[in-house]
Amino acid sequence: MYIIIRKYTRVRSVADAARRAKSGIGQVLKESHGFRSYYVLDGGGGVGVAVMIFEDRESANAANHKVREFVQASLHDLNLGDPEIIAGEVLVNIESDHSDNCPGSAQARLSPVGPGCVKTLCLLRFAG
Repeated sequence: MYIIIRKYTRVRSVADAARRAKSGIGQVLKESHGFRSYYVLDGGGGVGVAVMIFEDRESANAANHKVREFVQASLHDLNLGDPEIIAGEVLVNIESDHSDNCPGSAQARLSPVGPGCVKTLCLLRFAG
């Protein structure tokens, strides 16, 4: 598994950027080979973070190129600037056993998670 994290530090509206990314970047990623999941978080103070998870490095890099093109073409008015990019292979994957709000089957738990159904990924080997 391979993760790319894009951190933007001067976002006027993370909520607006996330809403616009959901439809545009979401479609690009869903059509990308090896795509697993995508998260956007508001870090406060104009910090927006996007996390993309893929099966392998090659899939991640190909999709990252398409995402970069989308951001430059469709989100340029938000003046996001250049993101700090952190990428690497996942070395450890720990998933919660807590399932109060998760779908019942193990197969369903691989789909998008809800509140109380938390997946934790940690320990990346950073590409460099």
